[in-house]
Amino acid sequence: MSPSSFSQKPDSTALILIDIQDFYFPGGKVELAEPEKAAEQAKKILEYFRKNDGLVIHVKHDFQPGGEIHKLVKPLDGEKIVTKNEVSCFLGTDLDDFLKGRKIKNIVLAGMQTHMCLEGGTRAAHDLGYSCTVIGDACATRDLKIGDSIVKAIDVHLSTLATLKSYAKVITVDEYLK
Repeated sequence: MSPSSFSQKPDSTALILIDIQDFYFPGGKVELAEPEKAAEQAKKILEYFRKNDGLVIHVKHDFQPGGEIHKLVKPLDGEKIVTKNEVSCFLGTDLDDFLKGRKIKNIVLAGMQTHMCLEGGTRAAHDLGYSCTVIGDACATRDLKIGDSIVKAIDVHLSTLATLKSYAKVITVDEYLK
């Protein structure tokens, strides 16, 4: 959904920030490639939604140590926080009921890890009938290993975003804010 559509129907769009948590940042248990860069981009979208009184939802995986939501996108009082134990932010949570109760039809998603929880949440949202937009440069992931091969984080990230184009509009922060 473009910002012009958002400003006309702020009550039908929600921002979901997925797992932008301390354990993904340098020194954390599961360090990602360039999480700060992605979090800075997510912060821009978050500030846009806050400025326009949009619905903001923070999702966090129930994991310690380092399970706090990162300071760049720290929730404000009154913003919904969903704690999950699964890959998808919809599985075993009240998120779908919360969104439907507010007549949300459009979801903007960003977060970590691109190939896991961001992808899982996007696919689930699509399957539940939401129109999804993924902010690709507000997401981050890590290198993956299979057998003796290493798949670089950038390749994991881009291949996941390419796949998600079947479920969501995939754009950048600048494209969304334009």
